[in-house]
Formats: sequence, C-alpha cells, structure tokens
Amino acid sequence: MENITSVNNNHIKELFRLKEKKYRDSTNTFLIEGEHLIYEAYKEGILKEVLPLIGEDFSMDCKVTFISKEVMKKLSSTDSIPSVIGVCEKTKEKEISNKILILEDIQDPGNLGTIIRSSLAFGIDTVVLSPKTVDLYNSKVIRSTQGMMFHINIIVRELIPFIEELKNNNYTIYGTKVDHGINIKEIDKRDKYAIIFGNEGNGMSTDIENLCDYNLYIDMDNNVESLNVGVAASIIMYEMRNK
Repeated sequence: MENITSVNNNHIKELFRLKEKKYRDSTNTFLIEGEHLIYEAYKEGILKEVLPLIGEDFSMDCKVTFISKEVMKKLSSTDSIPSVIGVCEKTKEKEISNKILILEDIQDPGNLGTIIRSSLAFGIDTVVLSPKTVDLYNSKVIRSTQGMMFHINIIVRELIPFIEELKNNNYTIYGTKVDHGINIKEIDKRDKYAIIFGNEGNGMSTDIENLCDYNLYIDMDNNVESLNVGVAASIIMYEMRNK
C-alpha cells in the first residue's frame, strides 16, 4: 500500500480536480468523506479507492492509499478533516418505476439532501432532477444525504418532455402549491404517480404547472405562509405512502 505525503503528487492533483463539477462529469467519479459514507458506498459497489490518514488502522477490499494530514486537508471540503476519503463511481441509472419525485431547479444542497433521504424512507422509486438543480455530487449534498443517495435511483432529465412521456404512460402528475390545490389528505391512492416540487424561491414554473393533473397542499396554521421545501416534500411523501 502506497503512502503519499506531498500535495503536489500527480494522483492527488487529479483527485483535487474532482471538487469541480466539470471534472466529476468528465471522469464520472466523485469524492466522499468519512467512514459512514465510505461504508454506504461500499455496500452499493461504487467505491474505487480509499485514502485514510497515515497511521490509521484501515483496510477494505479496494485500492487503499494512505495520505498525510496535509494531503487530507487539501482534498477535504470540511473545516475539520476526516480520517478517510473515498473515490467513487457515479451511480448507474436504474429502471424508472411507479412512484416518482420530480425536482425543478432546487438550489440548496441541504434541501436536496433532505428530500433524497425522505424519498428513500417513504417509498419513492426514482428522483428526477432538472438540469439546473444543484449538482447531486456536490460535497454538501453528499454529506446531507448521509449516503442514502447511493441506494435510490436518481436521474437528470429535461422536465417538460419527461413529464409529457409520463402522462402518455398514464402517470398522475401532482404539482405542489400553497394555494388553489387539493389537501394531500383528500386525494385518492394512485398506483402510478409523480410529485413535482419547484425552486425554493419561485416554486414551479408556469410551463411545468400547466402539465400537472392536480396541485397538492398541506393543511396548516394560517399564520404560516409556507414550509421549507425539504419539510413539505417529506410530509407529502409520508402522506402518499400511507394512502
């Protein structure tokens, strides 16, 4: 097993570039930090290499390269460096099933991470991201999913043609709006559906809203104008699961 102590090592320079989306896209790889994410990625079979700190007692059935604290600090995206970093392949797309969540231009990494975790918890099969949604492999998104993003089908699509295709295949399309909608508790159970959540500031765009069969809302105290999109999505997915 190799030890690397120089931040100018060529392999480290290549890994450092993965902090930028264009290099993650061109290599189809990304970095993860910490033992929990390492093991979640390992379970899914996407872990290519682990880089523990020199002196750590760490072994795994993949390439292991020990690195110094200086190198770890260069590669890490957190203030306090982890004991190990991993290099992963992006997850492969799986078959789209009957329960779909569609996200239009979500920008906050924490919101996306929360929604992904709740999607897995409440029975969503596929999460669809618009091209302008925050990058799934952004380090903050990865941390906020706690590794759950490795275990659910997440794809990127142009939304209008994708939704039109779903409608042609008899999916019910639910939008989400604070006003002029149906109380989530009052809708009937559907076997095939997609739920759309819009951008934090602007909500769904008009073109996307026009494709919806129904709009949903959560009944709540009148003093509260709206909920954070991560919270609202979690509540609606929970209610849909329990229909």
